Amino acid sequence: MAAGGADKFSVLLPTYNERENLPLVVWLLARTFRQSGNDFEIIIIDDGSPDGTQEVAEQLEKIYGSDKILLRPRARKLGLGTAYIHGMKHATGNFIVIMDADLSHHVSRYLIKQKEGNFDIVSGTRYKGNGGVYGWDLKRKLISRGANFITQVLLRPGASDLTGSFRLYRKEVLQKLMEKCVSKGYVFQMEMIVRARQLGYTIGEVPISFVDRVYGESKLGGNEIVSFLKGLLTLFATT
Repeated sequence: MAAGGADKFSVLLPTYNERENLPLVVWLLARTFRQSGNDFEIIIIDDGSPDGTQEVAEQLEKIYGSDKILLRPRARKLGLGTAYIHGMKHATGNFIVIMDADLSHHVSRYLIKQKEGNFDIVSGTRYKGNGGVYGWDLKRKLISRGANFITQVLLRPGASDLTGSFRLYRKEVLQKLMEKCVSKGYVFQMEMIVRARQLGYTIGEVPISFVDRVYGESKLGGNEIVSFLKGLLTLFATT
């Protein structure tokens, strides 16, 4: 928490081959937090990107300062869940924002939503209100919708979108969920919401318009889909 008892937001930003996106997403985040008057830090967790993402992150650290940009790289890809655990060890804020670098999110909406309802978690949803997806082909839309539908039927999580990659957590809530969560990769996001429901945490949702990546390629492939299904069945068997 910032001096004087004000809230501070720690953004955990895992990256892999994001050299084009990273400068823009950092600029957008910094602008949003400064306009809202909130203290912040952005923790970049690069998993050994071969495209020079780490070098770009080092330049951003020089531009914004080491108090705002914290570089906490890892040698190789070790999974999304472990990236967040790694980043949280270095977070000094009382709120944690977890996201990726694909530029599809609107931070200010989450800050407003949290204040309105004093929620433990605020999550973006593409499947409620005026939320939606733009730029995806039919195959990817079907995969996303199908995965979400199956999850809703099996787990009844109390949230409309379980696979989104942007969430705002109270730090102590995220720490507790991390202790319970066993998944890695894309299943991690789904398990976090399921565990939150089990522990009685409050969840607010913000309708978002998800726009496909500006630069780079999606990392969702066949291996991730198989991993998601395996993780879903494991969660169903243990909840």
